[in-house]
Amino acid sequence: MTRSPADNMDFPVIHRLYNWTLGLAGHQHALVVLAIIAFVESSIFPIPPDVLIIPMVLATRQRWFAIAAVCTVASVAGGLAGYGIGFYLYETIGRGIVEFYGYAHKFETFQHWYDEFGLLIVFAAGLTPLPYKVFTIASGVASLDLWSFIGGSVVSRGLRFFMVAGLLWHFGEPIRVFIEKHLNTLAVIFTVLLIGSFVVLKYLI
Repeated sequence: MTRSPADNMDFPVIHRLYNWTLGLAGHQHALVVLAIIAFVESSIFPIPPDVLIIPMVLATRQRWFAIAAVCTVASVAGGLAGYGIGFYLYETIGRGIVEFYGYAHKFETFQHWYDEFGLLIVFAAGLTPLPYKVFTIASGVASLDLWSFIGGSVVSRGLRFFMVAGLLWHFGEPIRVFIEKHLNTLAVIFTVLLIGSFVVLKYLI
C-alpha cells in the first residue's frame, strides 16, 4: 500500500486537513481552490499544494501548465504575505506562527543563515521540504532584499510545481506513486546539485 504524505504527519488534525485538502481536487472551482491553498500555505497553512496538483493534473493532463503556473503565482504571492508578516507583524502574528510549527528555537539560526547565504536560503526553502512559510517570515524579519526574495521564490516554487505537473503530464498515473514517495528526496538532491554548482562557479570564476 502506497504511503501518502499524510502518513508521516504526527497530529490527527493534520491528517484531517490533508484529507480535506485532497478532497478539494474534485471541486468545480478546483483551480481557484488551488490558488487559495498555495497562497495560505506560504505563510500559514500546513498542507503543501502538491497534494492538490497531483490529482488535478491526472484528471485534466492537458491543463498541467496552467495548474503549475497558477500554483506558482499564488505561492509567491503568499510568500510576500509571509514576508510582510515578518517585516511588519512578527511580534504580533509571526512569532505565533513560527512557534506553532516548532521552529521558534531555530529561528535565530535561520536569521544567521541569511547573513551568510541570503538568496540561496529562500531558494532552498522554496524547493525542498524546508518550511517555506517559516522562511518567508524570516526573510521579512531579516529585511532580505525584496526583489531577491521574489526572484528566489519564483524560481524555486516554479521549479517544484512545474516539475511535479510536468512529470504527471508526461507519464500519467504510473508516475504518481514515485512522486508521492520520492518528491522531497528528488527536490533536495536537485537543490544540492544546483547550489553546489553556484558555489563551484563562484570560486572558479
